[in-house]
Amino acid sequence: MGDEQRFRGQILGCGTTSGTRVVVGHWWESPFGAFADAMVEDAAGHRVLVAPPHVADFVATTYRFDEVVEASVSVRADTGRGTGGHLEAAAGPLRLRAAVGRRTALGRVLRLVPGRLAAAPTFALLTDPVARLLLHGVRTRGSAGNGRSETYGATDVWSLTAVRASWEGRDLGALADVDPPVRFGFGSTPRRPSLTQVVTTVRG
Repeated sequence: MGDEQRFRGQILGCGTTSGTRVVVGHWWESPFGAFADAMVEDAAGHRVLVAPPHVADFVATTYRFDEVVEASVSVRADTGRGTGGHLEAAAGPLRLRAAVGRRTALGRVLRLVPGRLAAAPTFALLTDPVARLLLHGVRTRGSAGNGRSETYGATDVWSLTAVRASWEGRDLGALADVDPPVRFGFGSTPRRPSLTQVVTTVRG
């Protein structure tokens, strides 16, 4: 696959009133083909990855988890039109349905950036100080596991307005901020629940 691997898709990040925070990655273009995964951190800080077997090892050695569950992950989304829609995910013990709201102010700004520029790793180096200042816990570049480096180029953002989620059949509560930030890698998702369209580049 070479030294540089690029993933194009979207990341959903939300908290729940039970204290559980959930990150769902829905990747329609990657070195592994199209796939989805889920990262879950409970109120006690226990971090779980749910991912298909063919990508679980790569994800588990790029980020940090206390437990890895290899299982099929499916995502269905009718989003991307600027406002409204839903995203549903089934990932092993996780079930989630999120209502997607309007494009955020940040999303409108990001849409002004040419796509090729937004996806460039060098652009992520420039935006990282701004992201750290304005978005608590968010980073656009950093060190991944196994000597890998990683950059994120966001191209659009929508708010989440509601969520229904369960883990092993137990209801996780209503929508809440991602607080405290998740600890899977060098950065978190935005504090406000959101769906972010992104290009991720992993090197090394």
